[in-house]
Amino acid sequence: MRRIGILAAMAALALLSQPAGAADKLTGEQIRRAFEGNTVSGRYTWGGSFTEYHLPDGRALGYNGWKTNTDACWTIRQDQICYYYGPPSARTVYCSTLQLTAGLYVQHDADGGRLNAMMTVEPGNPRGHTDNGKPWVCDGLISQAPGQGAPLSRRLAAR
Repeated sequence: MRRIGILAAMAALALLSQPAGAADKLTGEQIRRAFEGNTVSGRYTWGGSFTEYHLPDGRALGYNGWKTNTDACWTIRQDQICYYYGPPSARTVYCSTLQLTAGLYVQHDADGGRLNAMMTVEPGNPRGHTDNGKPWVCDGLISQAPGQGAPLSRRLAAR
């Protein structure tokens, strides 16, 4: 039965694989209102699952692709949501656009519009995601978003 559900979800993904339409594409403010203080859960097109509680301070608690987050952060950049994973020395950045279709959030890569995932949003932190006693800080991350050059601290130091 679970396999049928996965196949149905993949069929829906195939139908929604075109780039986000302008009418349904969410603005940065709409994304922030939907995600901030809430839990976003879904499945990637490659089959991995994720669930992350989006704290207002920018941390994303939970797991992504079956790996527990230990330093994940999120931010809004124009009409995209950007995620940062890993330590500053080896940080990976992913930005995407979103559209809302039939109660599902459809995520497309910001570069090229490739369908990446489908997700739902639950109010608050119903899954009890935690930092497991190892808090991290998400300050200055917007300066490391794609196209922003060196991190803000390095740009200021260079002045």
